[in-house]
Amino acid sequence: MSEQTAPETSPRHIGIIMDGNNRWAKQRGLGGGSGHKAGVEKIRAVLKACREHKVEVLTLFAFSSENWRRPPKEVEALMSLFYSYLRREARKLRDENVALRVIGRRDRFSPKLQDAIAEAESIASEGEATLVIAADYGGRWDIAQASQKLAEQVKAGEISPDEVDEDSLHKHTCLADLPELDLLIRTGGEVRISNFLLWQCSYSELYFSDCLWPDFGPEQIDAAVSDFYRRQRRFGKTSEQILAEQA
Repeated sequence: MSEQTAPETSPRHIGIIMDGNNRWAKQRGLGGGSGHKAGVEKIRAVLKACREHKVEVLTLFAFSSENWRRPPKEVEALMSLFYSYLRREARKLRDENVALRVIGRRDRFSPKLQDAIAEAESIASEGEATLVIAADYGGRWDIAQASQKLAEQVKAGEISPDEVDEDSLHKHTCLADLPELDLLIRTGGEVRISNFLLWQCSYSELYFSDCLWPDFGPEQIDAAVSDFYRRQRRFGKTSEQILAEQA
């Protein structure tokens, strides 16, 4: 491995693909719903651990665009857990000075769940830290909807085609107003990003953990952040350039 230079600061924005709930439940002879419930309960401890590392934004992949393909009973259980979490946690997040944001499509959720999302975001609308929940979200969808908004601006004559560039597209992505994604974590032993934050993770550091999500906690966050410190983030530059800038 080449010489590493630690980043000057903690990661400002961490994203997590929370994988392994079903396997965790099967290992214990439990139904899949038990694994998802245990996974939801883990969020509070992981958020607390991230805040101790001065992380400003934690983005969690709760339900992907592709997860609609799962068995109907599992999808129903996930929707119920999501609803319960929003109703239970919104005021706690507000009291802990954490803002809540939900990204992704909402039109495929039930009206009851859509109302719960809006209410939770209104209750926990401000904070020194932000918890982002990606639900019915896909990275390709995020880029496509941003492109559509730019196309509408071009059609309306508000901008010219020449003004469509990376910066203009970025402004229409879901997390454009938040710090760039620094560290992307996937639990559960799989080594892929599964259509999560494709635009945002272009220069993020990737960290894969064998730990199943319900077992993932402060100790694992500490390990991931420690690994982040050992990385050299070059953003296209050479190691020599980075070292010269830090000298």
